[in-house]
Amino acid sequence: MAKEVETFIKLQVRGGSANPAPPVGPALGAKGVNIMEFCKRFNAKTEDSRGKLLPVVITVFKDKSFDFLIKTPPAATQLMELAKLKKGSAVPNRDKVGKVSWDQVKQVAEIKMVDLNAFTIESAMKMVAGTARSIGLVVEGTPPWEN
Repeated sequence: MAKEVETFIKLQVRGGSANPAPPVGPALGAKGVNIMEFCKRFNAKTEDSRGKLLPVVITVFKDKSFDFLIKTPPAATQLMELAKLKKGSAVPNRDKVGKVSWDQVKQVAEIKMVDLNAFTIESAMKMVAGTARSIGLVVEGTPPWEN
């Protein structure tokens, strides 16, 4: 018989460096989850992505046990890494802070494909290009589907 789910907790934690400090400790402690056990398991699973910001969805069961699902890094973070930026534009519709190519957009879309609600790589690329525009990046060139 399946365990009964009590709640879901969504966090963004740096890979390989989860610790009981905020935001992990207070979020898990309030639900009665063993914080150190989560930190140990999360750090062991994300050792290869050390330092990258990773969204994680923690399923807390009625008996205070838990399971977690690690998602791919946010598209905005990946795009800023490709454009070599620390942060996006404060006014993205006026101030452009960098450029990315359609090949880079495709690279990010292929990584994010499992977490997006898109059926084709072209629709995933359109979503990622929208994210790029919303952080002040210009997508250079013509989209591959217009060639």
